Amino acid sequence: MSAVLALRDVRRVHPSGFVLDVPALDVAAGELLAIMGPNGSGKSTLLRVLGLLERPEAGTVRFHDQPVDARDALAERRRMATVFQEPLLADATAADNVGLGLRFRGVAGEAAAPRVVAWLERLGVGALASRQARTLSGGEAQRVALARALVLEPAVLLLDEPFAGLDTPSRTTLIADLGAVLRQDRVTTVLVTHDRGEARALADRVAVLIGGRIQQIDAAARVFQAPVSEEVARFVGIETIVSGRVFERAAGVTRVDVGGRTLEVAASAEPGTCVRIAIRPEDVILARPRDVDRGTSARNALVGFIARISITEGGGRVVVDCGFPLVATVTLRSVDELGLVEGMPIVAIFKANAPHVIPTGPRA
Repeated sequence: MSAVLALRDVRRVHPSGFVLDVPALDVAAGELLAIMGPNGSGKSTLLRVLGLLERPEAGTVRFHDQPVDARDALAERRRMATVFQEPLLADATAADNVGLGLRFRGVAGEAAAPRVVAWLERLGVGALASRQARTLSGGEAQRVALARALVLEPAVLLLDEPFAGLDTPSRTTLIADLGAVLRQDRVTTVLVTHDRGEARALADRVAVLIGGRIQQIDAAARVFQAPVSEEVARFVGIETIVSGRVFERAAGVTRVDVGGRTLEVAASAEPGTCVRIAIRPEDVILARPRDVDRGTSARNALVGFIARISITEGGGRVVVDCGFPLVATVTLRSVDELGLVEGMPIVAIFKANAPHVIPTGPRA
């Protein structure tokens, strides 16, 4: 697919000494690209460069394959729309706010009204058209801000942490509703976020930005399932990362010694190779020893004991000591049904295709 936006050898230097260094980045037509990274990684700087609001010291920004300079890019910026964490609504009705950009572009009155109504309806706030912006809830206000951006039919939609200020129910429903709209209309979108759930729910591709550099860019599922480095693995939520040594490869299964325990992994690695094994917490199932089905298809069933349990609104985080600390996430219902308490024996089960192998060294 053709790139709507592209960066080549872009370098942006801040007075603090922070450097954004992006050798290449393409935003394809119709895709949603999530730029994900920790605070201070350069996400917002990268978004401003893509949005032609900041001019890099070196490199080229291309819009529809034409080089563009942020100093004289008004026409190109008018073909983009940005939604920030704060809705930034004018002191007017929801409908007037949605029509604001259209009026700036010379579309008003009878020509604008049907478009305003349509986008308020699509974002689920049609009944609030005549409400004053200051009376809207946070989720309602952000829906109006999104309608104001999308009514312009932008060539590129830029989203800068648009869900960060919302409560969990508002955030969850808005992500689902916006995702449906963007996929249906194939709106070329760049989303900046530090939230893994947002990226997984919305993005076609994910770029992981750490320290001003893109560490990995790939299909969203692959970034979360097959991080290219330990740094990326930890950022995408993999807590269990342990060292091991491959001692056997047979019948499509690699056997790895990890602290005296054998893990069976569906990945290719030569015997003698030193590796790091990354296991996502959601891929680990916990069972009481007496309940383990010996005929289970899972290749790995490690006996240990519960070292620590942390309970949150969303579920439980359980650390199992099975020769190494293995983190699992379980539902609150599972915590109750299994009677999980610290110190009790437990079996941690995961399939051979669950772990991801990160090579670290030559054959021993």
